[in-house]
Amino acid sequence: MDQQSDHNVSSVFDLAARVAVSNGGNNDPLLPPARYLGCPQRPSNMPYHKYASFAMQVPFDYPERTWPNKIIQRAPRWCSVDLRDGNQALVNPMDSERKLRMWNLLVDMGYKEIEVGFPSASQTDYDFIRMLIERELIPQDVTIAVLTQAREHLIRRTYECLQGAKHAVVHFYNSVSVLQREVVFRKDKAAITKLATDAAHLCKELEADAHGTEIFYEYSPESFTGTEPDYAVEVCNAVIDVIQPTVEHPMIINLPATVEMTTPNVFADQVEYVSTHLKNRDAVVLSLHPHNDEGMAVAAAELGILAGADRIEGCLLGNGERTGNVDLVTLGLNLLTQGIDPQVDLSNVPNIRKTVEYCNQIRIAERHPYAGNFVFTAFSGSHQDAIKKGLEARQAAAERDNAQLDNYVWLVPYLPIDPKDVGSNYEAIIRVNSQSGKGGMAYLLKANHNLDLPKRLQVEFDKIVQHYADSTKKEVKDEDIWRLFKDEYLPIESGGQTDASAFVADHEDASLCQWGRLKLLKVSVSSGEDGSDTVLKATVLDRGLSADAQPVERKINGIGNGPIAAFLNALHALDITVSVMDYAEHAMGTGTDAMAASYVECEIGEESAAQVIWGVGIDSSITTSSLKAIISAINRTMR
Repeated sequence: MDQQSDHNVSSVFDLAARVAVSNGGNNDPLLPPARYLGCPQRPSNMPYHKYASFAMQVPFDYPERTWPNKIIQRAPRWCSVDLRDGNQALVNPMDSERKLRMWNLLVDMGYKEIEVGFPSASQTDYDFIRMLIERELIPQDVTIAVLTQAREHLIRRTYECLQGAKHAVVHFYNSVSVLQREVVFRKDKAAITKLATDAAHLCKELEADAHGTEIFYEYSPESFTGTEPDYAVEVCNAVIDVIQPTVEHPMIINLPATVEMTTPNVFADQVEYVSTHLKNRDAVVLSLHPHNDEGMAVAAAELGILAGADRIEGCLLGNGERTGNVDLVTLGLNLLTQGIDPQVDLSNVPNIRKTVEYCNQIRIAERHPYAGNFVFTAFSGSHQDAIKKGLEARQAAAERDNAQLDNYVWLVPYLPIDPKDVGSNYEAIIRVNSQSGKGGMAYLLKANHNLDLPKRLQVEFDKIVQHYADSTKKEVKDEDIWRLFKDEYLPIESGGQTDASAFVADHEDASLCQWGRLKLLKVSVSSGEDGSDTVLKATVLDRGLSADAQPVERKINGIGNGPIAAFLNALHALDITVSVMDYAEHAMGTGTDAMAASYVECEIGEESAAQVIWGVGIDSSITTSSLKAIISAINRTMR
């Protein structure tokens, strides 16, 4: 019956009176009092009185739900709609070359169902599908799907396009929502159902002429989220009655969240209701097609799987109409982080992103899950410190268990996935800005320059990095940190390099000048005659305290209960008083040619004017590196 001719039939716009008195959701007398600190929030001027809640539009309660007690245990069947839904949403739809590149990516990733177009609505889509068929570009294990509205001439054109295909899914749809029944089609439920069943009958009729092509069917009650679930079941069951699927030859019932209208838990209730009320359920693949209008498509898809969905349609990195389809990459990698095989190859996300950006001509956001430039980057100091410690603890545990690190269990704070597993690396995990702490700086020095700074040295150097960050008001990159560190702690040679350049990833830097009063040129150490004392002889270059002083080589000698004590005694000849407060050292690699790094906290000068300051030394000899660290500290006090 035509609803517009029957004045006794209620209208969706009858909700206007209820919406107008909604008071912004504050009418429920059972609401608990608002809890807050400080001043209360005030009513806004936003026009909330224009909007009807989902519960008003499609009243639905499903206390029989069982999905909250379930967990996802395997990947759903995936169907990419990049070449259809994704393509139709582009400002400049893909040409054949970009379509073929997207097709090849999807096949290489392992997608077994790919919706390739809307051939009855687009000549470009029609020609592309014919090219795939005629050039035999469709692998035997891949099934293409084609979309058509539930209209006779469009369905006939769709079947023409499929001639010669080995197997294909004919996906037909019509909108069934409360709103569209009234304002678009102006038809009642019976008439809307007839549109669907007439299309199903025609498909079965045309199937007889599809010689050599194995045809499967998919039906979508479009705008499912705005439809009464019991009516959605009614129309889907009517289509099932026509198609007559079997367990050996099933059909797909696809529930599109054409517009996301409510929270994922309510969507899951709707899905479970349909799943438990469909006829011949064992012969039906229940599919979801979530859109992201309210930013919850991934959550809706995951809860929908719990509620009984077998299959998910979406796009790589979330392309699609308006705010996009559900992101298949995010869904797949979410499964991977839970120890579930996504059953598609997501090991090279940078390449996926590059191809998707090229084909769609749309840039991916910097913080897009798994694919953005910043997704594995921590600027927060506490986050950086936790990541650094987590990586170190995991490596130590793998060594303890004699396990290969790349395959060892991934448990690192703030990083739900190993960047290497998706084609990234650890280089950009830690980045430093004015909000960062010592952990980020320390991680970069260790990861990129083989320097593992003691905690108190981290605190000291962090002040220098933070001053630089505050003054430049920019991100402090690794090269900035390294320049600051070597200018502060290491003797700079001509060309702005250190004498340990190969071991700390150093390079020339014309912006740095040679500095420091003292430079250790040569040292020899031997034991005393009775074996109790160490005798040290050293040659140092003394550049003096003024810029115009001429460098002089000085030979100094000292005796002590070890090389460091002997060197401190030797420095008295230069009128320099030093005592060591703390000391740390480590190898900078393995093998006989490995260098050593030493860190020495010194108190320099007489007690009344003493300075406590760190020095750093690097050398192939651990003894020499420690002496260079003492000279580094001395030079810093005189700079």
